[in-house]
Amino acid sequence: MTAITLWNTATRARERLVPLDPGNVRMYVCGPTVYDRAHLGNARPVVVFDLLFRLLRHVYGADHVTYVRNITDVDDKINARARELQEAGDARPMNDIVRDLTDRTIAWYHADMDALGALRPSAEPRATEWIAAMVAMIAGLLARGHAYVAAGHVLFAVRSHADYGRLSGRAPDDMLAGARVEIAPYKRDPLDFVLWKPAAAAEPGWASPWGRGRPGWHIECSAMAGALLGPAFDIHAGGIDLLFPHHENELAQSAAAAPGAGFARLWLHNEMVQVEGRKMSKSLGNFFTVRDLLGRGVDGEVIRLVLMATHYRSPMDWTEERRREAETVLRRWRGLVAGIDPAPSPAPSVLAALADDLNAAGAIAALHALAAAGDGPGLLASGRLMGLLGPGGDGRAEAAAAGAGVAAGARIEALLAAREAARAGRDFARADAIRADLLAAGVIVRDTPAGAEWEPGPGFDPARLEARG
Repeated sequence: MTAITLWNTATRARERLVPLDPGNVRMYVCGPTVYDRAHLGNARPVVVFDLLFRLLRHVYGADHVTYVRNITDVDDKINARARELQEAGDARPMNDIVRDLTDRTIAWYHADMDALGALRPSAEPRATEWIAAMVAMIAGLLARGHAYVAAGHVLFAVRSHADYGRLSGRAPDDMLAGARVEIAPYKRDPLDFVLWKPAAAAEPGWASPWGRGRPGWHIECSAMAGALLGPAFDIHAGGIDLLFPHHENELAQSAAAAPGAGFARLWLHNEMVQVEGRKMSKSLGNFFTVRDLLGRGVDGEVIRLVLMATHYRSPMDWTEERRREAETVLRRWRGLVAGIDPAPSPAPSVLAALADDLNAAGAIAALHALAAAGDGPGLLASGRLMGLLGPGGDGRAEAAAAGAGVAAGARIEALLAAREAARAGRDFARADAIRADLLAAGVIVRDTPAGAEWEPGPGFDPARLEARG
């Protein structure tokens, strides 16, 4: 069996994954707060941990892996967006607006992540469907002396948990400077965090022993992970921005609720996304959603390949150059695998790279080697393990592969080479004529510093290429 090694944030070291139960390898990933479209940064953990899910399924068997990714559908941001809709003229009760908003956003999220080739998790619990489990967990923390009631709130007493700060590597006394914590007069300690809060009459709320209210963000994940995966499971994952306070708080309350169980054995965190070397920001004009990219004609597999090409623990920079490179690579790979069946299993080189702390860049290099060797079946099996080269992939590239096959792709490459030779010989009339023929056949050509790139465009007709001598 392939040995999988992963970087554990909790220990700051690589560790071999040794499942608590090899018959049911369990993973929890923090999912979306559903009030708006998913942006590129939201997509990175989906793709990264989908890749891990695929690897686990391959190694342990699809029926022996449980992947839970939650949906936060009760939150201040959701309520704020619902109020905006009311102010814009929606006269319905807030609960109805919130439900429609979250349902619609979940549908968007599924459509966008499906387009990126992400498999659906084994379970996708909505926070609002697990309120009873959250109330029960909070009651248990109160009974054990780890929480207290103040001003209608229930708060976790951070100083009651001796290991608080170990996951993020911060001492509690050092956390307040610049920390994302809410300072409130009813807290015994500024670091104490909310488990339950009052809900305004117009807002979504639920009955509890502490009055009508709603859960804090952190308790949602703890309750759902515990209910669906148990008090101890194998992997907890999410973006590095969640390490503190969300994951630190989640670990503290879960460990306090089930002493000795351990909660998650391995913690994985992906780094952030930049755009053209800068932090993604609406003020900089470089903020875009997954749907923005898809709407511009960028294929989901192209987005996926760019997201995977940088190791998940390093910041990833989305650039137009990388997008074009990914389009070119996928077009060539699809030409190699058109009309063939995949090998019985992925290439060992690809598996070895992925098993080494999800070294997707190494796995992509192994795919390039398979392509260079002309191993189409191995390329196809290995690509599909990584969520690439699927039957529902790039519509443009697939049109080229299905309509023209490998011969058309090779013919286009040969014409581009002839065009380049003509340009080098200063025979610009011939070079222009070749480009015109390609354009007439529906082939879009872009000249870049790295050479000519092509893609099938509207009206692509590979038969017209055969007329070129």
